[in-house]
Amino acid sequence: MKSIQHVFFDLDHTLWDFDRNSALAFHRVFRKYEVNIPLERFLEVYEPINFEYWKRFREERVTKQELRRGRLIDAFAELKERFPLKTIDAMAVAYIDELPGDNHLFDHAETILAYLAPKYQLHIITNGFHGVQHKKLENSGIKKYFSTVTTSEEAGVKKPNPIIFNTALEKAKAAPDESIMIGDTFEADILGAHEIGMKTLFYNYRKEPPYDGFLTVSELLHIKNHL
Repeated sequence: MKSIQHVFFDLDHTLWDFDRNSALAFHRVFRKYEVNIPLERFLEVYEPINFEYWKRFREERVTKQELRRGRLIDAFAELKERFPLKTIDAMAVAYIDELPGDNHLFDHAETILAYLAPKYQLHIITNGFHGVQHKKLENSGIKKYFSTVTTSEEAGVKKPNPIIFNTALEKAKAAPDESIMIGDTFEADILGAHEIGMKTLFYNYRKEPPYDGFLTVSELLHIKNHL
């Protein structure tokens, strides 16, 4: 790791506590639209559906609108609830508007950023939507740590496509062999970065089975063991 000068982070599920903030956003949306489903039960159904839709979105198998609509339609269908498409679309927009309203970070996220910032240039590479991701960084108070932010909407492709990594490296004026990618999604963050020659550190907070040959941490503070 002695050659590292640039540290690239994913945002959602790596620094920004997406599940916690998402639950709070849905709480407000459900109250506004009088959805009478226990939130915990909805999230139990919704979260794996959302995860699968984001996989399809990364693979260009669904559009942004299909992602936003489909994850709600499928979750409500599993719970035996149906809403008119107009209401689904209104809820989808309201959810996106509400999402940056809460900005809880993972434990020790700001601690590790403050530790790394004097030693490295820090950057973000995210598949999230451009405007929303910038709001999250601003509202959570961590935007100040990052020299560059590269979103999939800006790059025109999503991780693990090499174009988004190369776009981020170009913006940062960084070479792959002096850069490391830290993220929670093995396929998108780790394999994508590895394929173009970046070093990687897998943030495995979900306790997935280990991947041989790849550095892994289960807590953000453990990044100090490597950088």
